[in-house]
Amino acid sequence: MKNDIQIPRKKRRLSFITFSILLLIALLAGSWGHIFYGERAGFFDLFNERNLEYGKKFFSGLFGLQEEHPAFTDKESWKNALLLTYETLQMSVMALGFATIVAMLTVIPASRTIADGTLTVSKRWYRWILFGIIRGLYIFSRAVPELVFAMVIVFIFKPGILPGAIALALHNFGIIGKLCAEVIEDTDARPIRNLVSAGASNAQILFYGIIPAVMPKFLTYILYRGEVIMRTSIVVGFVGAGGLGQQFKLSMSYFHYTEITLLLICYIILVFIADFISEGFRKAAR
Repeated sequence: MKNDIQIPRKKRRLSFITFSILLLIALLAGSWGHIFYGERAGFFDLFNERNLEYGKKFFSGLFGLQEEHPAFTDKESWKNALLLTYETLQMSVMALGFATIVAMLTVIPASRTIADGTLTVSKRWYRWILFGIIRGLYIFSRAVPELVFAMVIVFIFKPGILPGAIALALHNFGIIGKLCAEVIEDTDARPIRNLVSAGASNAQILFYGIIPAVMPKFLTYILYRGEVIMRTSIVVGFVGAGGLGQQFKLSMSYFHYTEITLLLICYIILVFIADFISEGFRKAAR
């Protein structure tokens, strides 16, 4: 009987995969067809003589082949770049802290199993209202990119790492909150119901039932978003949010290619160290 049930499920799964592959092929064919016939463009137009000359000039500039004193060999340039790297680190840590605090304050009422009383075995009409409001905020937060938040905030306040941190936090708190709310929804309800049947208060259920069960996954998601924030911090700098991104844009505007190389080196080192530390914390959380 079980085999009879599993065979249709496998067929449905295979048919879905087949449909997805065919749809992807159709989209790719349609996209390239529009490029070739609609836009009258060709793939090999990217490699014409003019573009190759621009590319040669750009990459030779990055490696300092056209300069006597490249920025990445200058002590003062390294000092300024490391200071900007520290500002970028500050912005990322502040953004992760702001986003995590707001997400943790809202994640409990944003969980569906809390709203419908599955975990607490008690139903309150206002929980669904809180659930809808907070989930709506999560959707808005995730829908608006960090760059848009940064443009608005920098327009209102003066440029700096604080507006950049707020912009990153506004986008990521919705992502962290949504992920953590789903962790609570997937939590085994039986141990928590045992606490309820033993007469535990809501605070005791939270601190002795829910938090110990979800904290390892919470930390995993928070650390992962911290890595993403570190990588996207350079993007918000393009609109004046400070750090490496702002200087990167200025260096690109003034064609200071060796400064671009130096900033990229510092940025890669920063991301590598952040990934290494995050991986260590994730292993400890497991």
